Amino acid sequence: MPSISFAGAHTALVTPFKDGALDEEALTSLIEAQIQGGISGIVPVGTTGESPTLSHEEHHRVIEIAVKVAAKRVLVIAGTGSNATSEAVELTLEAEKLGADAALLVAPYYNKPSPEGLYRHFKMVANAVSIPIVLYSIPGRCGIEIPVSVIVRLVADCPNVVAIKEAGGNVERVHQLRSALPESFQILSGDDALTLPFMAAGAVGVVSVASNIIPSEVESLVRYYLKGELHKSEEIHNRFALLFHDLFIEPNPVPVKTALAAKGFCRNDVRLPLCEMTPDNRSTLLKTLNNTHII
Repeated sequence: MPSISFAGAHTALVTPFKDGALDEEALTSLIEAQIQGGISGIVPVGTTGESPTLSHEEHHRVIEIAVKVAAKRVLVIAGTGSNATSEAVELTLEAEKLGADAALLVAPYYNKPSPEGLYRHFKMVANAVSIPIVLYSIPGRCGIEIPVSVIVRLVADCPNVVAIKEAGGNVERVHQLRSALPESFQILSGDDALTLPFMAAGAVGVVSVASNIIPSEVESLVRYYLKGELHKSEEIHNRFALLFHDLFIEPNPVPVKTALAAKGFCRNDVRLPLCEMTPDNRSTLLKTLNNTHII
């Protein structure tokens, strides 16, 4: 398997809807805007893409569109995780067939497997495909964290387990991962607000929600850091720190879809059980978008 670099910013894409259906035109336009903004990669059908509410047919179609529009200009890291191992295998096999460059595998949620169960889950998926696997640890949503010891075992036993999206909000865990794993294993921040401290601890980039609306700025933040121009990274971070906060004042991706609608990219439609922002929170977000000259 050829090596792949995840250094850079990768957009956790929203899935645009229109009248309850997938809005393929808006999705295509959004992906093209990401590429023109200089983003390193796109991550369709993850948390931000409302994957739990998509049918399998819609899930596959979003990946298909992402691969076609990207046309190898940027990485496509397809979300294929599930709390059922058989389903995760099926989704990952389909993503590979559709041409995704890598797969993002979230920890199984709700059923709270043991460390051994987690190891077997990810190993079965990794063994079923040849594309790179990016683990995804987000205990706030899944109820469990992927233990460092499990990741060490997986990296030793599965050559295509090559990276992790770390969304636990703990800089010390990034230090632990970096010290326990080979240098070739790559760490990505799963939180825009923590990109800089995570990179200081050894991460190489971010899977970003904010880059849906400011792709060039988030990519620049990461690239400047990688080049050692820390003051430029910090300037971008400080300029958008309030935005990074306000994009999570309600459940993701409701705020970022509201922001994209304000910019004219797509409707702010989400699927139940998600719903529109409260008027007060929407006003707060729009004020921040105005103050940062995004709209």
